[in-house]
Amino acid sequence: MFKKILIANRGEIACRVIKTARKMGIQTVAVYSDADRDAVHVEMADEAVHLGPPPAAQSYLLQDKIIEACLKTGAEAVHPGYGFLSERAAFPAALKEKGIVFIGPNPRAIEAMGDKIESKKFANAAKVSTVPGFLGVIESADHAVEISREIGYPVMIKASAGGGGKGMRIAWNDAECREGYTLSKNEAAASFGDDRVFVEKFIVDPRHIEIQVLGDKHGNVVYLGERECSIQRRNQKVIEEAPSPLLDEATRRAMGEQAVALAKAVDYDSAGTVEFVADQNRNFYFLEMNTRLQVEHPVTELITGIDLVEQMIRVAAGEPLEIRQTDVKLSGWAVESRIYAEDPFRNFLPSIGRLVRYRPPEEGSDGAITVRNDTGVVEGSEISMFYDPMIAKLVTHGPSRIEAIEAQADALDAFVIDGIQHNIPFLTSLMQHERWREGRLSTGFIREEYPDGFAVTQADAAAKRILAAASVAMEVIRRDRLEALPNRLRPSAGALRSDWVVKIDKDYVPVSIEEGFASVPIELDLTIGDASEPVTVVSRWVPGDLIWEGEIGGEAVAIQVRPVANGAILGYRGVSAVVKTLTPKVAELDKLMPEKAPPDTSRFLLCPMPGLVVTIEVVEGQEVKAGETLAVVEAMKMQNVLRAERDLTVKAVKAKPGDSLAVDAVIMEFA
Repeated sequence: MFKKILIANRGEIACRVIKTARKMGIQTVAVYSDADRDAVHVEMADEAVHLGPPPAAQSYLLQDKIIEACLKTGAEAVHPGYGFLSERAAFPAALKEKGIVFIGPNPRAIEAMGDKIESKKFANAAKVSTVPGFLGVIESADHAVEISREIGYPVMIKASAGGGGKGMRIAWNDAECREGYTLSKNEAAASFGDDRVFVEKFIVDPRHIEIQVLGDKHGNVVYLGERECSIQRRNQKVIEEAPSPLLDEATRRAMGEQAVALAKAVDYDSAGTVEFVADQNRNFYFLEMNTRLQVEHPVTELITGIDLVEQMIRVAAGEPLEIRQTDVKLSGWAVESRIYAEDPFRNFLPSIGRLVRYRPPEEGSDGAITVRNDTGVVEGSEISMFYDPMIAKLVTHGPSRIEAIEAQADALDAFVIDGIQHNIPFLTSLMQHERWREGRLSTGFIREEYPDGFAVTQADAAAKRILAAASVAMEVIRRDRLEALPNRLRPSAGALRSDWVVKIDKDYVPVSIEEGFASVPIELDLTIGDASEPVTVVSRWVPGDLIWEGEIGGEAVAIQVRPVANGAILGYRGVSAVVKTLTPKVAELDKLMPEKAPPDTSRFLLCPMPGLVVTIEVVEGQEVKAGETLAVVEAMKMQNVLRAERDLTVKAVKAKPGDSLAVDAVIMEFA
């Protein structure tokens, strides 16, 4: 077994590999760019080697620097994680020349399966069912249109060396095909240093299902069940689960056996994933093979009990698999949410900055429920514009799918992130979505269910009762503490009255305290609204806590708490509302207060996220039709097209290509 390995990656996956290496008694070496000098993976590793400036092309993608770091530290093997150099056949070949082991598949398998165009050719030759498409390289936008017409719209334009949703566009007509071709090539070049793209038929209402395979250097290959990854946004996975609610045992076996046959055909000898697109009738087609560890591997680990990173290391060291297909048992259900640094209320545009607060829910098992959080940041970490926006992967496991989903919702409610925008409100809301809970999924789920983007979830009657109960409990504690202060700081007499009105955004909910006491832990019996029976509220919350945790009507509840003037912003199950606990008299006066109108920004094109201006497509004085492109801004390796929302005339252009802009910076003004 190896004594020391180097992890040629960063962030949460580097931390994930280090954890398993520690468990196995293996020392670790981290590598880092200038932007990651103080990163968690650098602190966790036994040693760390500096690579270069923040851009990946000048640091993490330099295989010579990685090899030099191995030789300098005496690392015997390299784990590539995912992304970066993980699927470049030249990398393990270069390592081998220096006597360093690659913890991943052999170069032949990477060459055969790692390139999307070549993998489809290979799969066709191996009689694996594939999606209809053109397997050659597309030479121009006109060529892309020609091929797309032959295949028939809709089509998917994809980067040959791609992954993680980068360099992928769906086109429904010639115009979208031309634009998608250009954007895919640009993103592919920026993300992978390879701008080749290809075109294939887009399966309508598809599901994305993948099979985890594991092989060794002795000809043994097994499959470890499937993962459903259909909840995607812009072709990037957002939520994954294992197993899939679509498959029956016969389909699972058929997909698994086909995946194993394909892996054996290329002598696959590590962890890998064979991805399929399936229709709602369980017909499935080979999509691609990812010759690396997948981001979503934790859900497979939780339902099988198998540490995939450990298996990769053991296989790389030459050990035969001790796992046989009959040993693989799927137990329970696991759900994974990807926590991204992005603003769900601004069409999920990237967000960067410092994590002023970062307090994930407690990991571990409680009864039948397990919570796991794979992350590479801590409170105070910086989310950089140079890398992927993923902050963490929150995973829950339970005996059934619904129990895993409920556990996920509870964990998301208890996840504290401040300082940047993040997608937890969206993820929490989605956990309550009826279609998701019923397992009626497709890769178009988010587009179909949120056609106008994600907006703040409005509190229903049940949510209002919970927010009202928690708010009154918090107000009672706050006033009880004030009563203990010196006389001149105490509130007015009668502060601990029994009748209250809770304002939730614009709604007013009457609440009566029937009985209870105000010391911590607080216990109150409350009658809320027009309810006929009181509800008991119990909590140990004290002012300053960012999470209100307690029981309301015997049910455990976690609520995000952020103080504002005379109240708090409370977040629960995707609902985010300004909540104030008022006396009845103050509530009557509050209803008379005028509302402040937001400023009118319709005459300006504002930068929707921190990013780099790639192009300005208009000039001053130009008349523009609704839907036409105004500018392209790049952030976190994704190019975002900013279009005119209405017919307009450009009055002034305030930015130019190459400018680095903050969120809401003015790009141009309209007449």
